[in-house]
Amino acid sequence: MDGDVTVRVEWSTLNYKDGLAVTGKAPVVRRFPMIAGIDFAGTVEQSSHPQWQAGDKVVCTGWGMGETHLGAYAEKARVKGDWLVRLPAGMSARDAMAIGTAGFTAMLAVLALEEQGITPGKGAVVVSGAAGGVGSVAIAVLSKLGYHVIASTGRMSEADYLKSLGAAEVIDRAELSATPKPLAKERWAGGIDSVGSATLANILSMTKYGGAVAACGLAAAWTCRPRWRRLFCGACVFSVSIR
Repeated sequence: MDGDVTVRVEWSTLNYKDGLAVTGKAPVVRRFPMIAGIDFAGTVEQSSHPQWQAGDKVVCTGWGMGETHLGAYAEKARVKGDWLVRLPAGMSARDAMAIGTAGFTAMLAVLALEEQGITPGKGAVVVSGAAGGVGSVAIAVLSKLGYHVIASTGRMSEADYLKSLGAAEVIDRAELSATPKPLAKERWAGGIDSVGSATLANILSMTKYGGAVAACGLAAAWTCRPRWRRLFCGACVFSVSIR
């Protein structure tokens, strides 16, 4: 495909969007034929881009791979050099993809909360889709930073797993799935939501005054308009401050 860098793909991930693409459960793929895989880590083989040369270790996440641009589930990928990030020293390609787009997105969400002034002392932080890729990494990071984490999941059988990651409480997602009220009882100082739809609306209505929510996914809202999916899916994070 169009691009100025050819990369030998060494590792990729199985992201939620890849699962939707290969099962056909949502209109992720918008060009056929298509190779799935929204991220990769590997080694540059050829490059006409000034920033990259053969032998460089790189990471690529998003940019429509697996949707409109042939993705990472192949031996090689042809991409634009501006899409690439240098693999940090001391991190292997496997390490990078063990974190993957989901882990990267989780960290962006945590940073977004910190930028809004949400500290452990402000109160609890809720994480929806807790057992998923974004949710599980977010729980581990928030817990390590000292936050009281409330994990929301539809799989209560995994409560022990979520607590092993650092969740202080585990609640059933049904508590956040009902028709939302404009304002509900304040329950947390902040949140990280990867579900969207009614879940996000309920989280917002239960957030304390001065709190903030980082929203980064639409797992429950794939019937929404494509332009919103393109804007708010992948490694995109937007924060909402409650004032």
